[in-house]
This record gives sequence, structure tokens and C-alpha cells, in this order.
Amino acid sequence: MADQTHVLFVEDDDVIREATQLALERDGFAVTAMPDGLSGLEAFRANRPDIALLDVMVPGLDGVSLCRRIRDESTVPVIMLSARADSIDVVLGLEAGADDYVTKPFDGAVLVARIRAVLRRFGHASGGDRTQDVGSAPAGGVLTFGDLEVDTEGMEVRKAGRPVALTPTEMRLLLEFSAAPGTVLSRDKLLERVWDYGWGGDTRVVDVHVQRLRTKIGQDRIETVRGFGYKLKP
Repeated sequence: MADQTHVLFVEDDDVIREATQLALERDGFAVTAMPDGLSGLEAFRANRPDIALLDVMVPGLDGVSLCRRIRDESTVPVIMLSARADSIDVVLGLEAGADDYVTKPFDGAVLVARIRAVLRRFGHASGGDRTQDVGSAPAGGVLTFGDLEVDTEGMEVRKAGRPVALTPTEMRLLLEFSAAPGTVLSRDKLLERVWDYGWGGDTRVVDVHVQRLRTKIGQDRIETVRGFGYKLKP
């Protein structure tokens, strides 16, 4: 497993769990598959996977709660699986700290593509690669926006001199805003740059992450430009 990207997959449906595990393994992933949230949490702590793939509706500890528990301990990327694209569970999962979601039923190739896209954002070319890819972020130096400082080399953020803990996805989002302060970035552009979507995606992913970022760096720091997108106040 050391040379493979390790996926923790939590799914209570035996058929889906076994078929998906086989599909992921055929694509070169090492997979630990668990049938419920509590065993999934134990497997996460024991194995420290490179990415977690969590079904929302699993017994014992549901996927959203499991995502929160994982996020309390780690910034490992998390993808939620939801049976309905319009489900409130999608938003709850993202608010709990998930980086992306995939709607069930899903095509195996699509799932693999989304996993690889998330891993690229986190710099996981393989299980042993931990270097964060910052995309089109500004190179070098500390950028200052009021009481907010963004260290683009050290990948650190401070507000009023105090460190701010961001997930890698939140950091990438902030770096995109920091690269062009005062410039409106559309949701589609952010999906492309931060989430590595080469196709249309659900803009709720952007909206929820912007809101999460606002709670950490200040609600008034990122402005909503109705009908167009968001911008960072210089």
C-alpha cells in the first residue's frame, strides 16, 4: 500500500461497496472498505488514508458526522456520496468539511476522475506525494489585506496576528482570491481553478466553501457580487 494512493471507502450497501472497491483497485488504488461509520472512523485512525470516500447514509455514525470527526483530526480530502443531487445532505456534508461530492448512482470512471481531481488539488500524485499544488496562486511573499495576512510560500494565514487553520481546499480558494484582489471571480471559474472541474459542476460547492472561509477570515472580507460571483476586498 505504501506506493499506492490509499482510499478509505465507507458504504453500507454490500453490492455497491464490493463493486466500487474492485473498480478502484483496478485503477491502482489501495482500498479499505468499511460498512458503517464507526468502523470507518476506526479504519481512518488506524490507516491514515490519502482520501476518504463517505456515503451520507451509513449506520452507526452517519457520513456527515463521520466527516466532522475526520475533519477534527485531519485535513485529508473527503468526498461525500449522496443518493440525491438536491438533497440537503449534500450541503450538510460540505458544511461538515467535505471537499466535494458525487451523486449516486455513479459511473465508476466518473468517480475515479473526481477522486483524481481532488488528489491533484491536494498534490497527491501518489500515496507518497504530499506536496500541495497551489494552482494559479501568487508566487512568494506575504500578502496583506487589512488585518489578514496570507503567506503564499509558507501556506499560512494570520488574522490580527493569530494563525487561521484552513483546509487545503479553503487555502486554495483564498489563494485564488488573493491573486486578484478586487477582481470578481465567477463560481464557474472557481470550480475550474480550485476544484479542477473541466466541465460544469454544482456551484453549491463554491458557495459553501466561501461561507466556511468567511467564518475563519471575516464575514466582510469576501464580498458577494450578485449575479457574478465573489471578490476579495483589497
